[in-house]
Amino acid sequence: MKTEFVDVSETQKSLTIEIPSEIVEAEIDRVARDYSRQAKLPGFRPGKVPAGIIKQRFRDQILHDVMQGLIPRAVEDALQERGVEPVDTPDIRDVALQEGQPLKFTAAFETVPPIDPGELSTITLRPQSTIVDPQAVEQTLHRLRERAARVEPVEGRPAAEGDSLVLDLERRDPNGETDRHENVTVEIGGRANPPGFDANLVGLSAGDQKSFEVHFPADYVVEEMRNTDVRYSITVKDIRQRVLPELDDEFAKDLGEFDTLDALRERVRADLQREGEVSAKRQLRSDLMRQLAKRVTFDLPTSLVDREVDRRLEEFARRLTEQHINPREAGIDWEQFREAQREPAREAVASALVLDEIARRESLTVLPEDVDKEIEQFATRAGRTPAAIRAQLEKDGGISRLYAGLRREKAVDFAMTRAKMAPE
Repeated sequence: MKTEFVDVSETQKSLTIEIPSEIVEAEIDRVARDYSRQAKLPGFRPGKVPAGIIKQRFRDQILHDVMQGLIPRAVEDALQERGVEPVDTPDIRDVALQEGQPLKFTAAFETVPPIDPGELSTITLRPQSTIVDPQAVEQTLHRLRERAARVEPVEGRPAAEGDSLVLDLERRDPNGETDRHENVTVEIGGRANPPGFDANLVGLSAGDQKSFEVHFPADYVVEEMRNTDVRYSITVKDIRQRVLPELDDEFAKDLGEFDTLDALRERVRADLQREGEVSAKRQLRSDLMRQLAKRVTFDLPTSLVDREVDRRLEEFARRLTEQHINPREAGIDWEQFREAQREPAREAVASALVLDEIARRESLTVLPEDVDKEIEQFATRAGRTPAAIRAQLEKDGGISRLYAGLRREKAVDFAMTRAKMAPE
């Protein structure tokens, strides 16, 4: 067998292979004999059809089977001989097969060149502060008060900023068409209100009627409303206000297991502390991945990047489905979204390749009990048995991916211990 190996680029390779005619003819004869044993042709007993007739009658099928039998084995042998491992199934091109002639074809594929992770001690990571700002605690308490607010009728004063008005409303658009709505609740200062609408509500009392015109500016968010005038006629039926509870021990008790406001404040502080620590750990990992990715100096194999982009799109579509949103009806420009994922995908692929090399260089291994523990955690989160999760992974070929993922996590931990931590 003749082979010619061509380095198209650091990652793209081409392998031209010529299989001798005698091997091709022997394979043709073998396949023809298989057809002869099964062929049923008029005038011939089963298994007694002459080889020449079989080759003539089933020529295209036989040549197809010959290619299917010879090409994969030839590619595998040529790759093993050169010690080359493609990242995906080689693309077979320019196949030429004629009886009495050698079988010639080209296999195009991508590889990953050797990677040098370099000295991990030259990586510097800067942890973000996990100190909880007292102001953040107070802001969280304020949000809890906002959620616990009561709505009460307004008495003894007209409508003011922040109040909600219950209105009967008639709207006349620029074309003269009108639409009416009863018992509409409008909050003065609400973000969805048209420009200038709120100013016409302030100072009104229950029972008041008012007509006014609103001009929509040229840069209004709804394009068809830009530079238009809309007339409103309203009748105020009720005015309500949100009343926040006092920030005291009683408020803390109403929220649950807290006896005092100080106990609630401490729980809020502890929760923010945990969130900060998780965020800091995520930021450190992200920083490490970016720096590892930069150590890949060659153009990444396109197939690996495309595969990662596909994975990200599938994951995003799955999350939409879990939220009961049909991905096809979500109004997303999927081509634009796909292109936006390409650079993050490149970084993810590059950092994964470096982590694999770190794991190989440092002889990091994953034990069966590590996999068992991970499966148990999957099962707990999914509300299923570990046996069911394992069976699903084995069916989908996910066990090897699980091993690879855990091995990379070990490489992340190893790199973290070697990197320098800058002062906060």
